[in-house]
Amino acid sequence: MPSTSIRETRYDRDTRKLSVWFVTTGRQYDYSGVPPETYAAFRAAFSKGRFFNRHIRDRYPCIRIK
Repeated sequence: MPSTSIRETRYDRDTRKLSVWFVTTGRQYDYSGVPPETYAAFRAAFSKGRFFNRHIRDRYPCIRIK
């Protein structure tokens, strides 16, 4: 998952929870209610950061984990 802004992601299909770790802060945020199709499109996107900002950030509830 090469990205300059996103270090790592994990997705739980059963709970629809997307966990995202950011490069600059190292922080983890969990986004709830993310559909599998959105996650698949995110993984396939050329620019992960751009896709994240347009289709995930501020669209799904999130909590900061670390």
